[in-house]
Amino acid sequence: MNPYVLAMIISSLGLGTTLTFVSSHWLLAWMGLEVNTLAIMPLMAQQHHPRAVEATTKYFLTQATAAALILFATTTNAWVTGQWSIDHLSHPMATTLTTVAIALKLGLAPLHFWLPEVLQGLTLGTGLILSTWQKLAPMALIIQISPHTNHLILTTLGVLSTLVGGWGGLNQTQLRKVLAYSSIAHLGWMIIVLKYTPQLTILTLFIYILMTSAVFMIFSASNVTKTSTLTLKWAKNPTLLALAALSLLSLGGLPPLTGFMPKWLILQELTKQDFPLIATIMAVSALLSLFFYLRLCYAMVLTISPNMNNAQTPWRLQTPHMTLPLSALMILTILLLPMTPSVMALIC
Repeated sequence: MNPYVLAMIISSLGLGTTLTFVSSHWLLAWMGLEVNTLAIMPLMAQQHHPRAVEATTKYFLTQATAAALILFATTTNAWVTGQWSIDHLSHPMATTLTTVAIALKLGLAPLHFWLPEVLQGLTLGTGLILSTWQKLAPMALIIQISPHTNHLILTTLGVLSTLVGGWGGLNQTQLRKVLAYSSIAHLGWMIIVLKYTPQLTILTLFIYILMTSAVFMIFSASNVTKTSTLTLKWAKNPTLLALAALSLLSLGGLPPLTGFMPKWLILQELTKQDFPLIATIMAVSALLSLFFYLRLCYAMVLTISPNMNNAQTPWRLQTPHMTLPLSALMILTILLLPMTPSVMALIC
């Protein structure tokens, strides 16, 4: 892609997210979401492959539907209450429709069906943007409207997302689909506690972005998209694959890695709010997610694939260099758990 075109697309992505962040008016927030959607579509379709075009079309239709729902709901709220401000979303029907539309934009279950299919048709770089940066603007909106949202809707979305994210990733062999179901599960953890502690939701989003960015960058440096290819990479770069295994276990929330911190704090908050059953369901769903992360780790570091690889011979490819961003992300992904007391002091 032309560097000037790429710079314009990246600038548009930043502009769309910034517009949504700074807006207090629903029309300006809606414009930011639309700029975000239109900016990422050239990146998604740049492969000129039918699978990429299909993923771009699915993404456009889904995001356009969600944007139309947001516009309809906020117009209804303005008609009834006379207010366009994001803080004054008080009409019950408008609040429910807006929550559903933002859940569709994020890919929360049961509105998640587009996310694995879209992510599977993208490159790892574009998939990284879709899984991290594109979540920021909708999350900012749902955090702002959370005081007016029905807690039953948020709880249902959260529990369903963690269960679907755990069950859906069990039988996947494509790494991008595994990361898509991982995204669904982590979004469920963020939403479940949003009504009670928004600061904890922001912390979980921040840590999820760190961990997912590290995993995407490792897979991109290793040039792998399937589990069968992953089994052939140990002999080429064992250090990178060992770090990848630790990153996946951190995504699964295994102590003493960074990913254990938000899950532990969320379960503690749910117990404080007198929801022991929901906390138990969330913990069990985390075990489901941990199972398919462990399966990937087993394939990476404990097996040598007996099958032939139809891709390029791994040992003839140029050895990727470890970059400074990847090194920093790996340190943060693995070693942030000792910061938990400081984080709890900031939240409380």
